[in-house]
Amino acid sequence: MDTGKTSLRSLIDKWLGPSPERQLGGTRFGRTANGVRYVSVEVLRMAGPLTIAFFRHEDGAWCVFPPRARQTCTTRI
Repeated sequence: MDTGKTSLRSLIDKWLGPSPERQLGGTRFGRTANGVRYVSVEVLRMAGPLTIAFFRHEDGAWCVFPPRARQTCTTRI
């Protein structure tokens, strides 16, 4: 899948809609147990709050899915 280099702001606008009056309920950020950076954004809606997590990939792109875990290969001779 070609993720391209997408800024976090443009992804938030894509998933939640570009709106200057959008009310964010909260934002959390940190690293997963594997060290992957993430940002969790909550937006307040009439139907209730919606939270979406964005993950930073090694190529610098932000995506709504986490990067694949690296697999180490050990060869015995």
